[in-house]
Amino acid sequence: MAYLSLFFSAFISATLLPSSSELVMTAMIASGDYLLWLLWLSATVGNVLGSCVNYWLGTQVMRFKERKWFPVSQKSLDKAEQQFNKYGIYSLLFAWLPIVGDPLTVVGGIFRVKFSIFLLLVTLGKGARYLAVLAFAVGLEKLF
Repeated sequence: MAYLSLFFSAFISATLLPSSSELVMTAMIASGDYLLWLLWLSATVGNVLGSCVNYWLGTQVMRFKERKWFPVSQKSLDKAEQQFNKYGIYSLLFAWLPIVGDPLTVVGGIFRVKFSIFLLLVTLGKGARYLAVLAFAVGLEKLF
């Protein structure tokens, strides 16, 4: 059940809702009651699936861009596209970053990045982030 809690914490953390799965994971590591590889897997899968929700939202949001209530101007969309094109799809490797990472996954959906590439890049970045959390929490020498 604890692994599922971490999964949902990581899932929520990847959406545009505020949460901190790193704190949950670190507390679980500190307790010493859990398998490290399952903690890593639960957090990574939950966080990646949350990013997939953001991607899907991005693919759907443009249907509403002509509505008066749409929160983003065409000028802002053009600027986002210019920035995304400048740094390329590999910027999705940084989807784990606070503040900019979650919107970046929405932008990936808006600009229709091929889903298999999106999934690979986001999984690599987020998996590496949770590996770093593990390494800092237990010490690199104990991890391997």
